Amino acid sequence: MYRNLLILAFLTLSLSACKTPEARRPVQQKSGSFIKESAERNKKIFQKEEARITKLMKANPERDYIASESGFWYFYNIKDTTSVKMPEFGDEVTFTFDIKDLAGTTILSEDENGLQTYIVDQSNQELISGIRDGIKLMKEGEQVTFLFPSYKAFGYYGIEDKLGTNIPVQSTVTLKSIEEPKEN
Repeated sequence: MYRNLLILAFLTLSLSACKTPEARRPVQQKSGSFIKESAERNKKIFQKEEARITKLMKANPERDYIASESGFWYFYNIKDTTSVKMPEFGDEVTFTFDIKDLAGTTILSEDENGLQTYIVDQSNQELISGIRDGIKLMKEGEQVTFLFPSYKAFGYYGIEDKLGTNIPVQSTVTLKSIEEPKEN
């Protein structure tokens, strides 16, 4: 009898040990509302910034503003109509730029930034995405003023002690040179 009881206990333990593992469920489940709220908040921020930029463009009708496919606006200070070469993937460009708020107050001067060297779409250089995209629209020797909404500039982070969060900026960029990569 003791032997049968022992065999029965062993079989019961064996069968219950073969149970497949169950996935653990989260203690709390999120509905995804944070993402939706964040997207709505960002849309409202962009609409306000776009309205400010549009107001600035209407106040300066003498300038021929162009809307880029990347979500910013620009106009030429110096335009080269003879050259066709624009920066492409892997080209090394040298340029200068400044950063101003929409009222024209300098935040970062051209002297503070110095002469910049950038390898198009390959460098991890700390440039705002608007300037990285804007350079690809320029030709050597051109000077362009870009109007960037905050998401193309310094966004949520701003610049410590210089620029707050979610502030649109303008930047005048002068493209000094374009050099194609050297073949090995």
